[in-house]
Amino acid sequence: MKQDRKKKLLCVVMLIISMAMFGKMGWNVSWAATQKEVTTEQLDEDVVLVGGMPIGIYMETDGVLVLNTQKIKGIDGKEYNPAEKQVKSGDYIIGINGVEIHDKKQLTKQVEKLNDQEVELSIYREQKNLNVKIKAVESETKKYKLGIWVRDNVQGLGTITFLTKNSEFGALGHGIHDMDTSVLMKIANGRIYRTSIRSVVKGSDGIPGSMEGLIVYNRNNQLGSIKKNTEVGIYGILDDLNTLFEEQYAVQIAKKEEIRKGKATIRCFLDGKVKEYNVEILEIDKTPNEINKGITLKVTDSELLEKTGGIVQGMSGSPILQDGKLVGAVTHVFVNNSTKGYGIFAETMLKEAEKCNM
Repeated sequence: MKQDRKKKLLCVVMLIISMAMFGKMGWNVSWAATQKEVTTEQLDEDVVLVGGMPIGIYMETDGVLVLNTQKIKGIDGKEYNPAEKQVKSGDYIIGINGVEIHDKKQLTKQVEKLNDQEVELSIYREQKNLNVKIKAVESETKKYKLGIWVRDNVQGLGTITFLTKNSEFGALGHGIHDMDTSVLMKIANGRIYRTSIRSVVKGSDGIPGSMEGLIVYNRNNQLGSIKKNTEVGIYGILDDLNTLFEEQYAVQIAKKEEIRKGKATIRCFLDGKVKEYNVEILEIDKTPNEINKGITLKVTDSELLEKTGGIVQGMSGSPILQDGKLVGAVTHVFVNNSTKGYGIFAETMLKEAEKCNM
Protein backbone atom coordinates (compact mmCIF):
# COMPACT_ATOMS: atom_id res chain seq x y z
CA MET A 1 0.00 0.00 0.00
CA LYS A 2 2.80 2.43 0.94
CA GLN A 3 4.66 1.59 -2.28
CA ASP A 4 1.56 2.29 -4.38
CA ARG A 5 1.08 5.59 -2.59
CA LYS A 6 4.67 6.63 -3.29
CA LYS A 7 4.31 5.70 -6.94
CA LYS A 8 1.11 7.69 -7.14
CA LEU A 9 2.81 10.76 -5.68
CA LEU A 10 5.54 10.48 -8.29
CA CYS A 11 3.01 10.51 -11.11
CA VAL A 12 2.75 13.83 -12.85
CA VAL A 13 -0.82 15.05 -13.07
CA MET A 14 -2.33 17.59 -15.37
CA LEU A 15 -5.52 19.57 -15.73
CA ILE A 16 -7.76 17.96 -18.30
CA ILE A 17 -9.19 20.85 -20.20
CA SER A 18 -8.17 21.17 -23.85
CA MET A 19 -6.41 24.36 -24.30
CA ALA A 20 -15.69 26.11 -20.28
CA MET A 21 -34.60 35.80 -21.68
CA PHE A 22 -35.32 32.79 -19.83
CA GLY A 23 -35.62 33.65 -16.15
CA LYS A 24 -36.17 30.68 -13.85
CA MET A 25 -36.53 27.54 -15.93
CA GLY A 26 -39.03 24.87 -14.95
CA TRP A 27 -37.87 21.28 -14.98
CA ASN A 28 -39.99 18.24 -15.67
CA VAL A 29 -37.59 15.53 -14.70
CA SER A 30 -37.34 12.05 -13.26
CA TRP A 31 -35.47 12.13 -9.96
CA ALA A 32 -33.26 9.05 -9.74
CA ALA A 33 -33.86 8.49 -6.05
CA THR A 34 -37.64 8.33 -6.28
CA GLN A 35 -38.38 7.67 -9.97
CA LYS A 36 -41.29 10.11 -10.02
CA GLU A 37 -42.03 13.31 -11.90
CA VAL A 38 -41.17 16.44 -9.94
CA THR A 39 -41.34 20.19 -10.54
CA THR A 40 -38.88 22.92 -9.63
CA GLU A 41 -40.81 23.83 -6.49
CA GLN A 42 -40.59 20.25 -5.19
CA LEU A 43 -36.83 19.95 -5.58
CA ASP A 44 -34.54 20.34 -2.61
CA GLU A 45 -31.68 22.83 -2.75
CA ASP A 46 -29.14 20.01 -3.10
CA VAL A 47 -30.81 18.46 -6.17
CA VAL A 48 -29.31 19.29 -9.57
CA LEU A 49 -29.56 18.26 -13.19
CA VAL A 50 -26.47 16.17 -13.85
CA GLY A 51 -24.27 17.02 -16.84
CA GLY A 52 -21.60 15.18 -18.79
CA MET A 53 -22.08 17.13 -22.02
CA PRO A 54 -19.16 18.88 -23.76
CA ILE A 55 -19.14 22.68 -23.99
CA GLY A 56 -17.05 25.26 -25.79
CA ILE A 57 -15.58 27.93 -23.52
CA TYR A 58 -14.64 31.53 -24.35
CA MET A 59 -13.47 34.03 -21.73
CA GLU A 60 -12.20 37.60 -21.95
CA THR A 61 -9.73 38.85 -19.37
CA ASP A 62 -10.43 41.72 -16.99
CA GLY A 63 -7.72 43.96 -18.39
CA VAL A 64 -4.87 42.73 -20.57
CA LEU A 65 -2.72 39.88 -19.22
CA VAL A 66 1.05 40.36 -19.43
CA LEU A 67 2.81 37.26 -20.74
CA ASN A 68 6.35 38.59 -20.90
CA THR A 69 8.55 41.48 -21.95
CA GLN A 70 10.88 41.58 -24.94
CA LYS A 71 13.82 43.54 -26.28
CA ILE A 72 13.23 46.21 -28.91
CA LYS A 73 15.77 47.35 -31.47
CA GLY A 74 15.78 51.12 -31.24
CA ILE A 75 16.13 53.59 -34.07
CA ASP A 76 19.76 53.98 -32.95
CA GLY A 77 20.41 50.27 -33.57
CA LYS A 78 20.74 49.42 -29.87
CA GLU A 79 18.54 46.92 -28.01
CA TYR A 80 16.26 48.04 -25.18
CA ASN A 81 13.82 46.30 -22.82
CA PRO A 82 11.88 49.25 -21.37
CA ALA A 83 9.28 47.25 -19.43
CA GLU A 84 11.55 44.53 -18.01
CA LYS A 85 11.76 45.85 -14.45
CA GLN A 86 8.36 47.52 -14.37
CA VAL A 87 5.90 44.78 -15.33
CA LYS A 88 6.07 41.03 -14.94
CA SER A 89 4.39 37.90 -16.19
CA GLY A 90 0.93 37.57 -14.65
CA ASP A 91 0.27 41.32 -14.31
CA TYR A 92 -2.90 42.82 -15.79
CA ILE A 93 -2.68 46.17 -17.58
CA ILE A 94 -5.91 47.99 -16.70
CA GLY A 95 -5.00 51.52 -17.78
CA ILE A 96 -2.52 53.65 -19.69
CA ASN A 97 -2.06 57.37 -19.03
CA GLY A 98 -5.40 57.44 -17.21
CA VAL A 99 -7.34 55.68 -19.99
CA GLU A 100 -9.01 52.41 -18.96
CA ILE A 101 -7.86 49.32 -20.85
CA HIS A 102 -10.12 46.29 -21.27
CA ASP A 103 -8.61 44.49 -24.28
CA LYS A 104 -5.65 44.34 -26.68
CA LYS A 105 -7.36 46.57 -29.23
CA GLN A 106 -7.67 49.41 -26.73
CA LEU A 107 -4.08 48.95 -25.57
CA THR A 108 -2.76 48.98 -29.14
CA LYS A 109 -4.70 52.17 -29.89
CA GLN A 110 -3.11 53.95 -26.92
CA VAL A 111 0.40 52.66 -27.69
CA GLU A 112 0.11 54.06 -31.22
CA LYS A 113 -0.26 57.54 -29.67
CA LEU A 114 2.99 57.31 -27.69
CA ASN A 115 5.98 59.58 -28.08
CA ASP A 116 9.19 60.02 -26.13
CA GLN A 117 7.30 61.07 -23.01
CA GLU A 118 7.07 58.77 -19.99
CA VAL A 119 4.05 56.43 -19.95
CA GLU A 120 2.08 55.57 -16.80
CA LEU A 121 0.60 52.07 -16.74
CA SER A 122 -2.07 51.06 -14.23
CA ILE A 123 -1.35 47.48 -13.18
CA TYR A 124 -3.30 44.86 -11.23
CA ARG A 125 -0.81 42.55 -9.51
CA GLU A 126 -1.48 39.95 -6.82
CA GLN A 127 -4.82 41.52 -5.83
CA LYS A 128 -3.35 45.03 -5.64
CA ASN A 129 -3.53 48.04 -7.96
CA LEU A 130 -0.36 49.98 -8.66
CA ASN A 131 1.03 52.46 -11.17
CA VAL A 132 4.37 52.11 -12.95
CA LYS A 133 6.18 54.46 -15.30
CA ILE A 134 7.88 53.34 -18.50
CA LYS A 135 9.63 55.25 -21.26
CA ALA A 136 8.63 53.89 -24.66
CA VAL A 137 11.38 53.14 -27.18
CA GLU A 138 11.36 54.48 -30.73
CA SER A 139 11.90 51.42 -32.91
CA GLU A 140 13.56 51.02 -36.31
CA THR A 141 10.15 51.56 -37.90
CA LYS A 142 9.94 54.95 -36.14
CA LYS A 143 7.05 53.72 -33.98
CA TYR A 144 7.17 53.88 -30.19
CA LYS A 145 6.89 50.53 -28.42
CA LEU A 146 6.75 49.18 -24.86
CA GLY A 147 8.01 45.65 -25.56
CA ILE A 148 5.22 43.77 -23.74
CA TRP A 149 3.57 40.53 -24.89
CA VAL A 150 -0.09 40.36 -23.86
CA ARG A 151 -3.26 38.24 -24.10
CA ASP A 152 -6.91 39.18 -23.60
CA ASN A 153 -8.92 35.98 -24.13
CA VAL A 154 -8.86 32.21 -23.83
CA GLN A 155 -10.82 29.44 -25.55
CA GLY A 156 -11.18 25.76 -24.75
CA LEU A 157 -13.26 22.64 -24.46
CA GLY A 158 -14.59 21.06 -21.28
CA THR A 159 -17.54 19.28 -19.69
CA ILE A 160 -20.51 20.72 -17.79
CA THR A 161 -21.02 19.09 -14.38
CA PHE A 162 -24.47 20.19 -13.21
CA LEU A 163 -27.26 22.76 -13.34
CA THR A 164 -29.10 24.04 -10.25
CA LYS A 165 -32.80 24.87 -10.01
CA ASN A 166 -31.84 28.56 -10.35
CA SER A 167 -30.12 27.97 -13.73
CA GLU A 168 -26.62 28.16 -12.21
CA PHE A 169 -24.16 25.80 -13.86
CA GLY A 170 -20.86 24.39 -12.68
CA ALA A 171 -18.22 23.01 -15.04
CA LEU A 172 -14.61 21.73 -15.19
CA GLY A 173 -14.01 21.44 -11.44
CA HIS A 174 -10.77 23.40 -11.77
CA GLY A 175 -9.91 26.90 -12.90
CA ILE A 176 -8.65 27.98 -16.30
CA HIS A 177 -5.05 29.12 -16.03
CA ASP A 178 -3.07 30.95 -18.67
CA MET A 179 -0.94 28.46 -20.59
CA ASP A 180 2.14 30.72 -20.57
CA THR A 181 2.07 32.26 -17.11
CA SER A 182 0.15 29.54 -15.20
CA VAL A 183 -1.88 32.23 -13.40
CA LEU A 184 -5.61 31.83 -12.87
CA MET A 185 -7.32 33.93 -15.55
CA LYS A 186 -9.04 37.02 -14.12
CA ILE A 187 -12.10 37.42 -16.32
CA ALA A 188 -14.39 40.30 -17.24
CA ASN A 189 -16.90 38.05 -18.96
CA GLY A 190 -17.24 34.72 -20.69
CA ARG A 191 -19.64 32.47 -22.54
CA ILE A 192 -20.27 28.78 -23.12
CA TYR A 193 -21.17 27.38 -26.53
CA ARG A 194 -22.43 24.27 -28.25
CA THR A 195 -19.65 22.05 -29.51
CA SER A 196 -19.48 18.93 -31.63
CA ILE A 197 -16.86 16.30 -30.77
CA ARG A 198 -15.25 15.14 -34.01
CA SER A 199 -12.79 12.58 -32.65
CA VAL A 200 -11.05 11.26 -29.54
CA VAL A 201 -7.30 10.73 -29.45
CA LYS A 202 -6.63 7.73 -27.22
CA GLY A 203 -4.31 8.30 -24.29
CA SER A 204 -1.41 6.15 -23.18
CA ASP A 205 1.04 6.23 -20.28
CA GLY A 206 3.05 9.44 -20.54
CA ILE A 207 0.85 10.86 -23.31
CA PRO A 208 -2.64 11.99 -22.29
CA GLY A 209 -5.39 11.64 -24.87
CA SER A 210 -7.78 14.38 -25.91
CA MET A 211 -11.21 15.16 -27.29
CA GLU A 212 -11.12 17.14 -30.51
CA GLY A 213 -14.16 19.29 -31.13
CA LEU A 214 -15.49 22.02 -33.37
CA ILE A 215 -16.72 25.20 -31.68
CA VAL A 216 -18.34 28.03 -33.62
CA TYR A 217 -18.24 31.13 -31.44
CA ASN A 218 -21.37 32.98 -32.53
CA ARG A 219 -24.65 34.01 -30.91
CA ASN A 220 -26.61 31.15 -32.45
CA ASN A 221 -24.42 28.63 -30.62
CA GLN A 222 -24.27 30.48 -27.30
CA LEU A 223 -25.70 28.55 -24.33
CA GLY A 224 -25.00 30.79 -21.37
CA SER A 225 -22.68 33.24 -19.64
CA ILE A 226 -19.66 32.59 -17.42
CA LYS A 227 -19.66 34.68 -14.25
CA LYS A 228 -16.63 33.27 -12.44
CA ASN A 229 -13.39 31.45 -13.12
CA THR A 230 -12.19 29.94 -9.83
CA GLU A 231 -9.78 27.29 -8.62
CA VAL A 232 -12.80 24.97 -8.21
CA GLY A 233 -14.28 25.45 -11.68
CA ILE A 234 -16.10 27.88 -13.93
CA TYR A 235 -19.61 29.00 -12.99
CA GLY A 236 -22.37 30.98 -14.61
CA ILE A 237 -25.96 31.14 -15.77
CA LEU A 238 -27.42 28.85 -18.45
CA ASP A 239 -29.79 30.48 -20.94
CA ASP A 240 -30.71 27.51 -23.11
CA LEU A 241 -31.82 24.54 -21.00
CA ASN A 242 -33.28 22.21 -23.61
CA THR A 243 -30.39 22.42 -26.08
CA LEU A 244 -27.79 21.28 -23.57
CA PHE A 245 -29.88 19.19 -21.17
CA GLU A 246 -31.90 17.11 -23.62
CA GLU A 247 -32.06 14.38 -20.96
CA GLN A 248 -33.15 16.09 -17.76
CA TYR A 249 -31.72 13.69 -15.17
CA ALA A 250 -31.90 15.03 -11.60
CA VAL A 251 -29.86 13.74 -8.66
CA GLN A 252 -28.95 14.81 -5.16
CA ILE A 253 -25.52 16.19 -4.31
CA ALA A 254 -23.75 13.84 -1.89
CA LYS A 255 -22.08 15.15 1.24
CA LYS A 256 -18.39 14.29 1.59
CA GLU A 257 -19.27 11.95 4.45
CA GLU A 258 -21.54 9.89 2.18
CA ILE A 259 -18.83 9.05 -0.35
CA ARG A 260 -17.11 5.68 0.00
CA LYS A 261 -14.32 3.79 -1.67
CA GLY A 262 -15.47 1.36 -4.31
CA LYS A 263 -17.65 1.26 -7.40
CA ALA A 264 -18.90 4.46 -9.03
CA THR A 265 -19.50 5.83 -12.52
CA ILE A 266 -18.43 8.86 -14.51
CA ARG A 267 -20.78 10.44 -16.99
CA CYS A 268 -19.17 11.65 -20.21
CA PHE A 269 -19.71 12.15 -23.94
CA LEU A 270 -18.50 9.48 -26.37
CA ASP A 271 -19.71 8.23 -29.75
CA GLY A 272 -22.25 11.02 -30.04
CA LYS A 273 -24.01 10.48 -26.71
CA VAL A 274 -23.69 10.94 -22.96
CA LYS A 275 -23.28 7.69 -21.07
CA GLU A 276 -22.11 6.41 -17.68
CA TYR A 277 -18.89 4.41 -17.46
CA ASN A 278 -17.59 2.33 -14.55
CA VAL A 279 -14.83 3.64 -12.30
CA GLU A 280 -13.52 2.81 -8.86
CA ILE A 281 -12.99 5.40 -6.15
CA LEU A 282 -9.61 4.55 -4.64
CA GLU A 283 -9.12 7.28 -2.05
CA ILE A 284 -11.13 10.06 -0.39
CA ASP A 285 -9.34 13.02 1.21
CA LYS A 286 -11.83 15.38 2.85
CA THR A 287 -9.14 18.03 3.45
CA PRO A 288 -6.83 17.77 0.42
CA ASN A 289 -3.83 20.06 -0.05
CA GLU A 290 -5.31 20.98 -3.44
CA ILE A 291 -9.05 21.59 -3.22
CA ASN A 292 -9.84 19.90 -6.53
CA LYS A 293 -8.03 16.65 -5.71
CA GLY A 294 -10.18 15.21 -2.92
CA ILE A 295 -11.14 12.07 -4.86
CA THR A 296 -8.73 9.61 -6.46
CA LEU A 297 -10.33 7.31 -9.02
CA LYS A 298 -9.49 4.68 -11.59
CA VAL A 299 -11.34 3.89 -14.83
CA THR A 300 -12.38 0.21 -14.89
CA ASP A 301 -14.87 0.28 -17.78
CA SER A 302 -13.56 -1.88 -20.64
CA GLU A 303 -15.41 0.15 -23.30
CA LEU A 304 -14.03 3.49 -22.10
CA LEU A 305 -10.52 2.04 -21.76
CA GLU A 306 -10.69 0.64 -25.28
CA LYS A 307 -11.85 3.90 -26.85
CA THR A 308 -9.99 6.55 -24.83
CA GLY A 309 -7.36 4.76 -22.75
CA GLY A 310 -8.98 6.20 -19.63
CA ILE A 311 -9.29 9.90 -18.80
CA VAL A 312 -8.55 12.35 -21.61
CA GLN A 313 -8.32 16.12 -22.03
CA GLY A 314 -11.81 17.53 -22.42
CA MET A 315 -13.34 15.27 -19.74
CA SER A 316 -12.65 17.91 -17.09
CA GLY A 317 -15.95 18.36 -15.25
CA SER A 318 -17.34 14.90 -16.02
CA PRO A 319 -19.74 14.03 -13.16
CA ILE A 320 -18.81 11.23 -10.75
CA LEU A 321 -21.89 9.32 -9.51
CA GLN A 322 -22.22 6.83 -6.68
CA ASP A 323 -25.33 5.29 -5.10
CA GLY A 324 -27.57 7.48 -7.25
CA LYS A 325 -25.97 10.75 -6.10
CA LEU A 326 -23.53 13.23 -7.62
CA VAL A 327 -20.35 12.94 -5.56
CA GLY A 328 -17.86 14.90 -7.64
CA ALA A 329 -16.33 15.81 -10.98
CA VAL A 330 -13.20 14.59 -12.74
CA THR A 331 -10.46 17.25 -12.74
CA HIS A 332 -7.05 15.73 -13.47
CA VAL A 333 -5.47 12.75 -15.19
CA PHE A 334 -2.24 11.08 -14.12
CA VAL A 335 0.05 11.63 -17.10
CA ASN A 336 2.01 8.46 -16.31
CA ASN A 337 -1.18 6.41 -15.92
CA SER A 338 -4.14 7.66 -17.95
CA THR A 339 -6.52 5.19 -16.27
CA LYS A 340 -6.22 7.18 -13.02
CA GLY A 341 -7.16 10.70 -12.07
CA TYR A 342 -8.39 13.10 -9.43
CA GLY A 343 -11.79 14.61 -8.77
CA ILE A 344 -13.32 17.46 -6.79
CA PHE A 345 -16.24 17.08 -4.37
CA ALA A 346 -19.60 18.08 -5.89
CA GLU A 347 -20.51 19.68 -2.57
CA THR A 348 -17.63 22.15 -3.04
CA MET A 349 -18.74 23.02 -6.56
CA LEU A 350 -22.38 23.53 -5.56
CA LYS A 351 -21.44 26.08 -2.88
CA GLU A 352 -19.53 28.09 -5.49
CA ALA A 353 -22.31 27.87 -8.09
CA GLU A 354 -24.93 29.20 -5.69
CA LYS A 355 -23.03 32.49 -5.43
CA CYS A 356 -23.72 33.31 -9.10
CA ASN A 357 -27.17 34.78 -8.43
CA MET A 358 -26.16 36.59 -5.23
